Amino acid sequence: MTAVAVRRRLPRTHAKAPGSRGWRRWPIHIALVLLVVVWLVPSVGILVTSLRPPTSIASTGWWTILRHPDLTFGNYRAIFTSHQFARAFFNSLAIAVPATIFPVAIAALAAYGFACLRFPGRDVMFVGVVALMAVPIQMAFVPALHIFRLLHFGNSYYGIWVAHTAFGLPFAIFLLRSFFAQLPSEILDAAAIDGASRLRIFVSVVLPLSKAALASIGVLQFLWVWNDLLMALVFIPEDKLQPLTVTTANLLGTYGQQFNILSASAVILMILPLAVFFSLQRHFVRGIVAGAVK
Repeated sequence: MTAVAVRRRLPRTHAKAPGSRGWRRWPIHIALVLLVVVWLVPSVGILVTSLRPPTSIASTGWWTILRHPDLTFGNYRAIFTSHQFARAFFNSLAIAVPATIFPVAIAALAAYGFACLRFPGRDVMFVGVVALMAVPIQMAFVPALHIFRLLHFGNSYYGIWVAHTAFGLPFAIFLLRSFFAQLPSEILDAAAIDGASRLRIFVSVVLPLSKAALASIGVLQFLWVWNDLLMALVFIPEDKLQPLTVTTANLLGTYGQQFNILSASAVILMILPLAVFFSLQRHFVRGIVAGAVK
């Protein structure tokens, strides 16, 4: 067979231009940029408003900041000196940090049992835990308040710690169990052959391999607790123990027209969650993707 015949029998391939695939993605990139702008504009407006004096806020919009760059930190000094925001900030930390550590630790132990151990009724119990995610939080307020009153949890953080832990456990167990089930069983079997106990396998093998999933659950739980208002109003009646969300909500009634004070309080409320999310963003994305697909 001649070379000409061979070339005739070979299938023709249509080579694509180097930039054809990139041009097809331009609409997606433009849509994403527009979506980011839509989400960022209100946040930028709140930040700029928090740095402007009340007279400028009343006369011009925040988008005129480039023409009238009259910025001041007096709004932040006012809320920290007059509205007890420093105490509310530490109250939020005192609530959010334990209410994040407790459910993540308990959920990791429970998910390890559901994913890596075999015992009677395991699947039925796991279905029951997943079904708890469908229970509305408001249904448990009355019995929880009654129990906390009997335990004298009314004037402390214990009640809201227990409440956030209980309501955060089902989702945390579900996500961690999905992640633990994907771990190679050969690694766990090798550790067991070497004489490691189940607790040692959990601490020395499972947890180091699950940093991304634990970080993602920790970020979600922390954001949920930090931004919570309803449970703080229900389980913390003491004014001196109330977090930033309650303090900011109280400003709406007292300083409803002072947008400089309200904007500064909103910025303070957003700073720590943003810092936590961006510092753990890489682990958060990896943990969510790894736990959601198998």
